[in-house]
Amino acid sequence: MATISPLIITDDEVELTAIRAQGAGGQNVNKVSSAVHLRFDIRASSLPDDVKERLLALRDQRISKEGVVIIKAQAHRSQEKNKADAMQRLQEMLMLAAQIAVVRKPTRPTRGSQRRRLQSKKQRGETKSMRGKVSA
Repeated sequence: MATISPLIITDDEVELTAIRAQGAGGQNVNKVSSAVHLRFDIRASSLPDDVKERLLALRDQRISKEGVVIIKAQAHRSQEKNKADAMQRLQEMLMLAAQIAVVRKPTRPTRGSQRRRLQSKKQRGETKSMRGKVSA
């Protein structure tokens, strides 16, 4: 696959919101907003049009019907690490959409490979035919 140069996203295109994390964590989980919600509007971004189209065509549950990428990061205890994690996941998604799939050119098998294939099939058939009942 061919790739293009790294995509640059400005801070004003990404909306980061601190929220309280889910799950166990004792009394700290109820007080500290360490999880991060990242929102990135694909259509309003400065990405090239072809990358936008491939990104919107991805069958990813993190992309809403309105074309907004929503990533929730809550794996770490600190808000800074969760922000970095969310941005990293967004960057990986964008790099996946930036890759241009190379069109496969269909080829035909060579005559020698066809001959070898048929010879191995014949050999296998002979092996299996020898497994029959022995008549005395």
